Amino acid sequence: MATEALEDQKKLATFIVNKPVGYVSSQPEKGYEPAVDLIVPENQFTNSRDRNPKNPIRKLQSKDFEGLATAGRLDIDSQGLLIFTQDGRLAKKIIGENSEIEKEYLVRVVGRLAKQDLEKLRYGLSLDGQKLKPAKVEWMNEDQLQFILNEGKKRQIRRMCEAVGLQVKGLKRVRVGQLRLNDLPEGQWRFLEPGEKI
Repeated sequence: MATEALEDQKKLATFIVNKPVGYVSSQPEKGYEPAVDLIVPENQFTNSRDRNPKNPIRKLQSKDFEGLATAGRLDIDSQGLLIFTQDGRLAKKIIGENSEIEKEYLVRVVGRLAKQDLEKLRYGLSLDGQKLKPAKVEWMNEDQLQFILNEGKKRQIRRMCEAVGLQVKGLKRVRVGQLRLNDLPEGQWRFLEPGEKI
């Protein structure tokens, strides 16, 4: 019985999408396209290692969209790694209330940041009357910060930056758990591969 459930779970579709700016993650807003519309055969990413005849490329089927949900949102002005899945257990693992899954972002900013404000970004800010969980925040270069969070409040990074006087010019999610965006081109998608961990 447990083996049967595991096999059923393996059949559930999980899509990895590199969302461009201008698409909404889930609920379509008037005049904007939902990112799920990117999941069409012509946008499927295949690279040379996928062309192994022993490992045929999984083709998109209409049943892959049944019960599909976004596992973590990215706002319309953000880009990068977005996950859609039919697997409720996986979605809960990524975005559930007690999730410890890290999400990594590269954030281009304008403004000056005092040392104590960097510490506030790491631990010390509240949003909507709630203390934020500790975050890992490091400078990557003179105008780019790396944020690693394990929570995802609405527009959290943008609001954190505003609270310390920084303006966000670009925000890209590059990792969720162990899953990295890597070479997936913007606007394209692929299936989560068997054995790939999040």
